[in-house]
Amino acid sequence: MSDLSFPASGSELVSMMLPGTGAARKTDDPAKIQDAARQFEALMLGQMLRSVRESGGNWLATGDTGAGDSATDFAEQQFAASMAQQGGLGLATMIAAGLTRP
Repeated sequence: MSDLSFPASGSELVSMMLPGTGAARKTDDPAKIQDAARQFEALMLGQMLRSVRESGGNWLATGDTGAGDSATDFAEQQFAASMAQQGGLGLATMIAAGLTRP
């Protein structure tokens, strides 16, 4: 009845969980790591911008409408993604370097 499958042995589970062991390490593509690091940085920047806006900073000076809030959220997300793509705070570079180190 269940579609779940579990590793046959403890060593299979260990190879799935620990870096550098088994098949889990084969998928560590540097381009994917860099992309994930950029996405993380964009998410973090977006949360920082949202925090500033919600604390009363109101850096985009929007009204109290739902549509305005949605547009502001979208603008913040796009701005954060653009910043991360251009280097942002440098977090993506540091994260990718730490994950690709041998």
